[in-house]
Amino acid sequence: NATTVTNAQLQEMIDQGVTTTLAARDALRSTNDDSHNSITGTVGHEATYGMTWKTLMKMMTEKYCPQNEIKKLEMELWDLKVKGTDMASYTQRFQELALLCGRMFSEKADKIEKYVGGLPDMIHRSVVASKLKTMQEAIEIATELMDKKIRTFAERETASKRKFKNTSRNTQNQQQHHSNKRQNTDRVYTAASGEKKQYGGSRPL
Repeated sequence: NATTVTNAQLQEMIDQGVTTTLAARDALRSTNDDSHNSITGTVGHEATYGMTWKTLMKMMTEKYCPQNEIKKLEMELWDLKVKGTDMASYTQRFQELALLCGRMFSEKADKIEKYVGGLPDMIHRSVVASKLKTMQEAIEIATELMDKKIRTFAERETASKRKFKNTSRNTQNQQQHHSNKRQNTDRVYTAASGEKKQYGGSRPL
């Protein structure tokens, strides 16, 4: 799968880019006053990493991922839907694509709307009615509703099998009852016919 390979290569390049960027910054910092670094070094490192991660991700994607590949990923994200009841695979793939295709979502609400749009009809309306505020809420509520649907399907299937089994048993019992009744009727008829044939006396005068 060409897209999968591209994603893997892109992630590797992004990781390398992060390492290179942080190493270059640390090397530059080491040329500054040691006493200043001893106070701000650790805090600065963590704060810088935390604040620039999304920006750095966007930079690396734009630099290393060809635009035609980005277009393919955006099209995949646009058409992405839940397959059957597999929420886990849908959610994972959505998050991967959303990370690489961030320009599709100018607002946080756009990302939530796209995620909810890929949900099946059986839970879509209920998720929309929940008035979601965060992506995490959307994922948790959608997963919970799907789990309930799966349990309901399983319970109905079990009840249906039980009903079918009971119906089959009743049908067999009725057939057996009719068969026994027919055998008894045939037996009585045969016995009656035998009694008539056994009479061999002479006709009265």
